[in-house]
Amino acid sequence: MATAKTAAPRGEARGASARPRGGARGVLGRIADRYLLIVYTLLAVIYLLLPVFVIILFSFNNPPGRSNFLWSGFTLKYWLNPFGVSGLPEAVALSLEIAFLSTLISTILGTLVAIALERYRFRGRAPINALIFLPMATPEIIMGASLLTLFVAIGAAPFFPLNFVTILIAHVMFNISYVVVTVRARLAGFPRHLEEAAADLYANEWETFRRVTFPLILPGVVAGALLAFSLSIDDFVITNFSAGKTQTFPMFIYAKAKIGIPVQVNVIGTIIFLVAVGAVFVTTLASRRSNKR
Repeated sequence: MATAKTAAPRGEARGASARPRGGARGVLGRIADRYLLIVYTLLAVIYLLLPVFVIILFSFNNPPGRSNFLWSGFTLKYWLNPFGVSGLPEAVALSLEIAFLSTLISTILGTLVAIALERYRFRGRAPINALIFLPMATPEIIMGASLLTLFVAIGAAPFFPLNFVTILIAHVMFNISYVVVTVRARLAGFPRHLEEAAADLYANEWETFRRVTFPLILPGVVAGALLAFSLSIDDFVITNFSAGKTQTFPMFIYAKAKIGIPVQVNVIGTIIFLVAVGAVFVTTLASRRSNKR
């Protein structure tokens, strides 16, 4: 009996000592479940945006020479004259023109291809589905070399002229795949009964597409267009193979990197980044409002 009496307090002591440990582990587990993923996400976002913050910061730098690698002092003079470097205005204007045209063409063609692949069954649909992903999976240097070979091979003269047109063809080619994938993702959960209701109300195919289908897939189309624009204005490798003597904004930066990148490049990059973020914000806000309606 004495042994039983003495054993009970020991068991109670063990249980009492074990409870705080289990409680501490439970608290740590709840904290990890609640905050660990959030902290990880914030650190990942900071890691991804750190180079952008450096670009924005050094757009206000006042370097004594050509190199803009060390902070020397704050100034606004480069923001007041962002095109004060020879050749920079022409390169930026050319990149914007190519980006706008390639985005427009690839968005129209990619949207039509996405609708055809998602809605219809026809011969060759499976191979086309596979071929759509090839430009996305192929390394850019292989794609650029292949395009250069193509442009040289199809030329009537000994050398096919590499200029604005060849750059535009190359950009439309690799942008179509991204537009198709983005629009198809929007079409995957499309409510087909709304189109059937429009047909029951005597709407023809064009009216159904214009009033029902296109407004519902518009967020996907806009997302594909924004992605195509950012890829086009950013591309260097494929453009370098198909540009010839034509110089876009990324090629201008590469040429200046050998002697020192001017601060105006950081200013233009900051402006492009802010415009892109603003466009994404407006698109997201409009999409949320349309979904609520």
